[in-house]
Amino acid sequence: MYMMNSVFMNELDKFVVVFIDDILVYSKNEEDHEEHLWTVLTRLREHQLYAKFSKGAFWLREVSFLGHILSEEGVAVDPSKVEDALNWKQPETVTEIRSFLGLAGYYRRFIKDFSKTAKPMTSLTKKNAKYLWDPKCEEAFTSLKKSLTSAPVLAQLDVTIPFDVYCDASGNGLGCVLMQEGRVIAYASRQLRKHEANYATHGLELAAVVHALKIWRHYLLGNTCHIYTDHKSLKYILTQPKLNMRQRRWLELIKDYDLEIHYHPGKANVVADALNRRAHCNVLRSPTYGESNLL
Repeated sequence: MYMMNSVFMNELDKFVVVFIDDILVYSKNEEDHEEHLWTVLTRLREHQLYAKFSKGAFWLREVSFLGHILSEEGVAVDPSKVEDALNWKQPETVTEIRSFLGLAGYYRRFIKDFSKTAKPMTSLTKKNAKYLWDPKCEEAFTSLKKSLTSAPVLAQLDVTIPFDVYCDASGNGLGCVLMQEGRVIAYASRQLRKHEANYATHGLELAAVVHALKIWRHYLLGNTCHIYTDHKSLKYILTQPKLNMRQRRWLELIKDYDLEIHYHPGKANVVADALNRRAHCNVLRSPTYGESNLL
């Protein structure tokens, strides 16, 4: 893996993705694709590496790669890869729960509030927890499998367009949605840590913002982003004179980003509307987004 990353150091994340010995080349148009293919083949020859022609596929507009279907429409779950999760029987041990959550969790970016939904199941994996599969666990188990079958097509990001991040927090956990121009790029969520259960609403909402900035740092750092929250005081967090030590640490992290925090009282409805419009693999046409037309 290290060797392949070294070989394609100058091309990675520009038009090449490498995983062990699998190489994905993506382009916006045919002219660029021809040039990109030539560059990749040249790099292989320079380092005396060989690719078997019969194992390659060229000039595709849709391809399965690492459990995902990539196309000009966006990124989708590969149905053939989630079949095991859909056929999974009710877990009877902690190990089986962890195995299922590990498999389903691979596609968590496609599932809104994954951590909140899975909470009844993850609570059974805690140390000294009594194993009792109750209706809440069954509901979570069924809901996660259903989410995998109806996972939306996620838009491919464009770093030239500002990002919109919608954050939400509750007693059950933190949730975030990364969007561009109304198109969902990814979901992120996590359960509250033990000490966070004592946070006031203001602290939880700020924790959700920090969680989004950390998990999507590779997207947001250096790019313009707009943060939407329904807690009005967060809009003025950058100018508040009285902050505790935790908030001061978070403020230093926030200052690394080119962002604006907006108060939006109808934030939850905005996100819900956007998700509903694209809840069933709607086509997201965007010929200029990332891994676009040719693969």
